[in-house]
Amino acid sequence: MAVFVDTHCHLDAPEFGAEMPRIRARARSRGVALCVIPAVAAVNFAAVRELAHLQGDAYALGIHPMCTGDALDEHLDLLDAELVQRRDDPRLVAVGEIGLDFFVEGLDADKQERFFHTQLQLARKHELPVIIHVRRSVDKVLKHLRQVAPGQAWHGIAHAFNGSEQQAQACIDLGLKLGFGGAVTFERALQLRRLAATLPLEAIVMETDSPDIQPHWLYRTQAQRDAGEPQGRNEPGELPRIADVVAALRGIDAAALAEATTRNAVAALPRLSALIGLSAAIPRLA
Repeated sequence: MAVFVDTHCHLDAPEFGAEMPRIRARARSRGVALCVIPAVAAVNFAAVRELAHLQGDAYALGIHPMCTGDALDEHLDLLDAELVQRRDDPRLVAVGEIGLDFFVEGLDADKQERFFHTQLQLARKHELPVIIHVRRSVDKVLKHLRQVAPGQAWHGIAHAFNGSEQQAQACIDLGLKLGFGGAVTFERALQLRRLAATLPLEAIVMETDSPDIQPHWLYRTQAQRDAGEPQGRNEPGELPRIADVVAALRGIDAAALAEATTRNAVAALPRLSALIGLSAAIPRLA
């Protein structure tokens, strides 16, 4: 069976609740050997760490741009302290989810940038990769990466990438891998599907962003929701089917894509290497 890494999966989300162990077991039965569970705020640092250890997965610690409105400066100090305390935890693989979001209205752009810049500095201080939210913000994200580490490369992932070809190449040039998930399954996502088909294979990693960014077979339109159909819930077990779409766009088989994107995930988040080696020992849940 092909082995996948879901490089971005919010398994601690309330949408999963008590079903989470079965959802994770279903993903494992479909070949998803590891999930990376990123924090979004200081309040869930402990939750993602404990969940990663419980399920045999990996985690990242950071403050999401959409959570900066409620974040306090001392939360950055708390993140710094937590990174010190967990420095020897092999399941801590990155600083994330951090970044900028210029799509959602009402967010304080200046505060977002200040929190992002500081968290990039913490990633360099603690020698950790980054998992970056780049919605409508790729150019500003690149600016901060260059400011924090002039002339230096980064390890990490531009999560849910949906920029231009030029922006994609700029991210790649700085050392980042680009995350592709459910959005690429929509036929109308022409630019994204072109990127998935033509970018260097070594630049791509796979992700679900569960429970969000549903693939087309789970997505319900507003009209459908108004008619009473519930919105589909994404989960890491959908990753192989999403990968089938990317493989078809590239004209390769799914096993080749799985091998390449797993190798790319390890390149982006090097601590995953040892965890994948341990994955065979992870108990399967009924």
